[in-house]
Amino acid sequence: MKKLLFPFVLLAIILLMGSCSGSKQIAYFQNADYVDMSASKGLYDAKIMPKDILSITVNTTNPAASAPFNLSVSNTMGTDGSASSGSGTMQTYLVDNQGNINFPVVGKLHVQGMTKNQCEDLITEKVRPYLAKTENPIVTVRMASYRVTVTGEVNSPKVVPVTTEKMSIIEALAQAGDLTIYGKRDNVLLIREDAQGEKSFHRLNLNDANIISSPYYYLQQNDIVYVEPNKVKAKNSQIGQSTTLWMSAIGIVTSVASLVVNILR
Repeated sequence: MKKLLFPFVLLAIILLMGSCSGSKQIAYFQNADYVDMSASKGLYDAKIMPKDILSITVNTTNPAASAPFNLSVSNTMGTDGSASSGSGTMQTYLVDNQGNINFPVVGKLHVQGMTKNQCEDLITEKVRPYLAKTENPIVTVRMASYRVTVTGEVNSPKVVPVTTEKMSIIEALAQAGDLTIYGKRDNVLLIREDAQGEKSFHRLNLNDANIISSPYYYLQQNDIVYVEPNKVKAKNSQIGQSTTLWMSAIGIVTSVASLVVNILR
């Protein structure tokens, strides 16, 4: 009787070990209790890059004084391609490949590499000479085109808009519905393009809590996060394809055999 039970006990132990191993691959920040968090101190500020679209407004106590700096687009294109009039929207500014924008009245400004606050300070100083000494301009800059892409083994692949100009890789994955059970958590691929247009690849391990101190923990504009499928998903895919081919082959053979039998009768 004991000899008969031994294979079942052995199988149960193997399955238990496999489930423990699987849980270790799924849980995030597994060593969080032992990680030195001092390296993660500091607030993140996004930097302006070429091809960013900036929304810029200048406000003063006298609206007429700041009006020349706040251009609006009064005409929009209709569905038939014709121009239609409307109340207008605020003019946005595309950062060119050299990192410049053309701002009303003051002209060309180099803003690449600046944070939002630094850009606001620059524009404030540039517009001040055109205003009365009693005017204290308030400049507001927003990155209107900040977005990241999350794809691969996630529940809802999508392009994620970043309205706060700050998003961690964990937040981006949460926006995409988190990883599926088949996603590799220890080998997430980040594709990044710098201000000079050079692309780079970075591998991130979500199982390791040290990722919080990584320079790639916070995502930049136009980052692409790709979650690779694990071996289980790859094997299942292969099995599915093989099964389909075999079923097709069996169906053809069966049809031919039936035809031959009917002819011989």
